Amino acid sequence: MARPVPLKFDKVKTVAENRRARYDYFIDTTYEAGIALTGTEVKALRGGEGSIAESYAEVNDSGVWLINSNIPEYSHGNRENHEPKRPRKLLLHEREINKLHGAVARQGMTLVPLSVYFNARGRAKIEIALAKGKKTHDKRESTKEQDWKREQGRLLRDRG
Repeated sequence: MARPVPLKFDKVKTVAENRRARYDYFIDTTYEAGIALTGTEVKALRGGEGSIAESYAEVNDSGVWLINSNIPEYSHGNRENHEPKRPRKLLLHEREINKLHGAVARQGMTLVPLSVYFNARGRAKIEIALAKGKKTHDKRESTKEQDWKREQGRLLRDRG
């Protein structure tokens, strides 16, 4: 019998977040994936450095790749230091890769990274999401809805 998938990922230490993604995209499904990293990349991430603000994931025949993510060089690294913006392979099950490939190819969805973190076992993980892009009017509508919910909370808090 298959192990049940946890609803929330066990994020112990969050290294980088893409807050803009929830504003720019309708998030459909989230996946937790491992990242194939070198030693100096892991050390740089443990130091709290790294950015996924302008990155995206791409599905091709050889797997899923994280493109344009920035993990700066490790300060105490030697000549074996890594390249900061190299494509990094994401580690997913074959069934998940097939689902992502179908959604991206047929439905025109995008793979957006949401956060990079270390789990309870100390492994570097990334949370990616299948997302559909928002238009400008959708962004305005979600901002109005967010403001109304904030105002609603204030009113309820004031009235007791």
